[in-house]
Amino acid sequence: MELKRIGILTSGGDAPGMNAAIRAATRCAIYKGLEVIGIRRGFEGLLEGDVVPLTSRSVGGIIHRGGTILRTARSERFKKPEGQVEALDRLKKLDLQGLILIGGEGTFKGAWALYKKGFPVVGIPGTIDNDVAGTDVTIGFDTAVNTALEAVRKLRDTASSHDRLFIVEVMGRNSGFLASMVALASGAEYVLVPEIPSDIEKLCDKLYNARRQGKTHSLIVVAEGVMSAQDLALRLKDTAGYEARVTVLGHIQRGGSPTAFDTVLASRMGACAVEALVEGKSGVMTAVQKDEMATPPLSVAWEEKKPLSADLLSLMDMLSI
Repeated sequence: MELKRIGILTSGGDAPGMNAAIRAATRCAIYKGLEVIGIRRGFEGLLEGDVVPLTSRSVGGIIHRGGTILRTARSERFKKPEGQVEALDRLKKLDLQGLILIGGEGTFKGAWALYKKGFPVVGIPGTIDNDVAGTDVTIGFDTAVNTALEAVRKLRDTASSHDRLFIVEVMGRNSGFLASMVALASGAEYVLVPEIPSDIEKLCDKLYNARRQGKTHSLIVVAEGVMSAQDLALRLKDTAGYEARVTVLGHIQRGGSPTAFDTVLASRMGACAVEALVEGKSGVMTAVQKDEMATPPLSVAWEEKKPLSADLLSLMDMLSI
């Protein structure tokens, strides 16, 4: 099947840098003589035929914008076998010979379903959680860390002024990458992540020792997948009588313009995705491995578990005394 016309869609949670990836993939494809169609609202938009032509000019001025110009949505219909067959028919009616999908593990599983039915697909990992195995980093992670860090540093100023204990809840249902990086960069005394069982007694001991050594304020970062910041505050009060102020950063971590790192990463991955399709590759994802581009199988994203750095957690513990 000759490659003449490809589609691009974004699915799942948005991540800063998705627009830069759309721009890079579009312009790289056009440079290689391909037509590009943007599919709005992810798999749901695909099923409904909600598409728009993408040109060099239509993706101009989006490199610095957060979110995704193609918008994103979750689709229950697509999860069912009949929905996937319907999506495949729609791709054929649109005269597409390849599809680039930007998102996380859920998006990649959807891409895999199309690949298993014989349609050429390439995934681009875009998620602030950085939990996609096979790549050292995902689009949006660096921006989310810096967004959260800016807020946490301001809270640190307030904590030091009022001699208080602050608990900051960041995103991460199943992954502690965001929480651990924010904790280390902000000088937090403690971090709770889904990968490691919570030890409230140990946390209380550390807070007590810090106070005994002259610390007047403390900061705890907790990933939402461990427990809510409010629940942690109640447990600290019940266990050791500690009063804590709670801040939940929420979806602010998803927004904003991408950092230079994420913009460059997204541009590299967008171009790599097009190159992969042109070379006849399918069922793969774009990845950065030791700063080199790679195209491992999509299935790596859910068949392997991306480990949290034990060295990073150990360093944070050592520096927080």
